[in-house]
Amino acid sequence: MSRVVADTGIFYALLDNKDSYHQRAQSEMQKIVDANTTIYVPFPVFLETYSLLLYRLGFLAAKEFTEYCLDCVELLNPTQEDYLQAKEKVMQYPDQTITLVDATTAVLSAKMNIPIWTYDYHFDVMASLVWRE
Repeated sequence: MSRVVADTGIFYALLDNKDSYHQRAQSEMQKIVDANTTIYVPFPVFLETYSLLLYRLGFLAAKEFTEYCLDCVELLNPTQEDYLQAKEKVMQYPDQTITLVDATTAVLSAKMNIPIWTYDYHFDVMASLVWRE
């Protein structure tokens, strides 16, 4: 069974038809669904995505995302140790604007050996395993 950890940008691209990655995200989502791939979403990504959608696309987009996640994905709850490792990861790249959310996602991905579905180059900077079709 294949698995991916989804990043915030994926969900934003899926829901915003004006996003430059919209078509790509739609196509990749179809391939993921067709392959019966399990999508994991870390709680920090869930919260970040909800807020981004709420402020940029409105309540209905945030609601649609929330319902999708509660019905169709596996939510991951990071441990305190995961957050501490994420903080250390951020400190390794002082010249980059890597968020704690992204670093936490990278830590969980490495811990579970699951690639990250993302369009954010910071995961390449962190030498994370990135899913590419």
